[in-house]
Amino acid sequence: MALCHHRGLQVRNGIQEGIEDAITIEDQFRIFFNDYPIAEMVASPDQLRELGAGFVITEGITRCVDKVRLEGDSILVYSDTGCDAPRLKKGIGSSGGACILGIPGIVSSDIRLTPDDIFSITREIETEEWRRTGAVHCSVLFCGNTCVVRSSDVGRHNTVDKVVGYAILHGIDLSLCVIGCTGRQPAGMVRKNANAGIPVVVSRAASTDKGIATADAAGITLICFSRGDRFTIYTHAERISGVLDR
Repeated sequence: MALCHHRGLQVRNGIQEGIEDAITIEDQFRIFFNDYPIAEMVASPDQLRELGAGFVITEGITRCVDKVRLEGDSILVYSDTGCDAPRLKKGIGSSGGACILGIPGIVSSDIRLTPDDIFSITREIETEEWRRTGAVHCSVLFCGNTCVVRSSDVGRHNTVDKVVGYAILHGIDLSLCVIGCTGRQPAGMVRKNANAGIPVVVSRAASTDKGIATADAAGITLICFSRGDRFTIYTHAERISGVLDR
């Protein structure tokens, strides 16, 4: 992802030292759907085609994407099966959530995981950019035992949009995928996964009561506090082998 470097004065144990830190770049972008403006957001300036494609999917605007073009700070997404433009509510957000249309349906999937799978996914969430800057969130998308894409961004919502957009642009069946995230899982984050049809969410962070309720209603297996040798399953634990049998 895009980084720059800035000088700083670090004070540690009373000792001052000049250092050069890796700093995350943030920019502002506009997303258009079939030439209609739908969102303005702050995001990291990489994987922008994926960001646009994923945003219209996770916000429930359309089920497929035909084309994505970049023009300056504008991301133009096109679909022949989209909503009518007047029905869209233009939103603005600092982390990718613009709350447009989209009520999650029930996610159907026969996917099954083991605890070891969850630990493997969690290890892949911890990116070098995340460790170096302390200023980005990360999402990873697993299909089978393979991490097919990893995205880092200043906004946790954006990381979900980017990995979903990658899957959409590359014809990956999201009902067979698991997403891993660094960020917490309130209702808006869970809803994005529901609109995309992702059956399992693994997060290093916490959820909220509305996030858990949304996952339960949408048929999503929500796993949080996945750190070290532990994790907590809040909903639909039947997808995790060996857990309910104990």
